Amino acid sequence: MAVFRPALRVLILLTLITGVAYPLVTTLLGQWWFQHQANGSLIIDNGQIRGSALIGQNFTEAKYFHGRPSATADTPYNPLASGGSNLAASNPELDKQIQERVKILRAANPQASVAIPVELLTTSGSGLDGQLSPEAVAWQTPRVAQARHLSIEQVNRLVAEHTTTPLVNFIGVPVVNIVLLNRALDALQTP
Repeated sequence: MAVFRPALRVLILLTLITGVAYPLVTTLLGQWWFQHQANGSLIIDNGQIRGSALIGQNFTEAKYFHGRPSATADTPYNPLASGGSNLAASNPELDKQIQERVKILRAANPQASVAIPVELLTTSGSGLDGQLSPEAVAWQTPRVAQARHLSIEQVNRLVAEHTTTPLVNFIGVPVVNIVLLNRALDALQTP
């Protein structure tokens, strides 16, 4: 029994450090320094939660920028069923889905350029992406400007305001938060 006492003490000590103290300290620091992000970056209107700035939403109207397609089960952007389609590049079903998306995007964006950004055609690994590249947003800008009776310059200004760039270029790429951009478009046109 004397052999197990030191091992038991180390187990208890490490459990207290890594299982209690460390999670408690990181949670408290997160709440102190990054309260909005630590609580899910919730979007609140008139006291009601409308979503999260971190999770995409299924925008389908012409007046909204559309996000990346979602492959979550049951409904698009369902956070309880996060996951990709898991279709291989060689799978004919993936080709069929992409061709259907091409038809839908071309019909909805007749004034857009011929080359459709790949992120508007393929789903992500999580199915919850709320961000697109500035190029994918720019491809949709003529449709949104026309549907909202705004100039392309006005829409481009909002896009620029909602484009986030990394602090250092090799760490990431610029992205546009679609949920926040669409909310800004609605706020712009609310009397």
